[in-house]
Amino acid sequence: MESTSAQNAARDQALPLLAKSTNPIVAIVAAVASADPSWSDQPLLQRKPSKNPAQKAVRKTFKLTAYLSNLLPAGTVLVYQVLSPFLSHNGQCTEPLNRSLTLVLIVLSGISCFFLRFTDSVRDERGKVRYGIPTFSGLWVIDGSGVQLSEEDRDRYRIKLLDFVHASLSTAIFSVIVAFDPNFRKCYIPSPSEEERRLLVAVPAAVGIGCSIFFLAFPSKRHGVGFPLSRH
Repeated sequence: MESTSAQNAARDQALPLLAKSTNPIVAIVAAVASADPSWSDQPLLQRKPSKNPAQKAVRKTFKLTAYLSNLLPAGTVLVYQVLSPFLSHNGQCTEPLNRSLTLVLIVLSGISCFFLRFTDSVRDERGKVRYGIPTFSGLWVIDGSGVQLSEEDRDRYRIKLLDFVHASLSTAIFSVIVAFDPNFRKCYIPSPSEEERRLLVAVPAAVGIGCSIFFLAFPSKRHGVGFPLSRH
């Protein structure tokens, strides 16, 4: 309270001097401030407080987590985990149809992982979020709302080589998760050899760690299905 009063007193002393300034802009601003009755109640602008190392570390952690969640196939994995026990008969695959349906589920899920990395969102003139598919010339808005993009925006939404890399690695991570799925193992590799067991542990872990490191080093700036732009 005493600090604020001292700041207000110093400001009140400075305003008459500023009003006599030869610079017309400074004089006008000082005159308006002096005429505003609420001026003395407004605190001086404070410098933005600096973050300590712990706060910076937490902020960085959340930011990196957001990058991973944007690229990891969480939704596709959830659908697979729900449907896999039914289609594979809890991994028993008692009928050839069980193996076929499980394989179809894996293929469709992999295609979904790959395709979702090529979705993005944009705001239209009314502020509504519209989904689209990046192309080599810009962004094709799916709902046909006719969103007009500037040349700069078209270049930003244009499909890039990194999109194909992200899509391929996301599909690879899904394959890793499938390899760890007990229903998949019991259905397709019911009696693995010792070497196969080591490979089923080592290879998925290496692929998952490698892809995650790449996602953190080269994050995606797209806001596709599941991660749209904010409405505000």
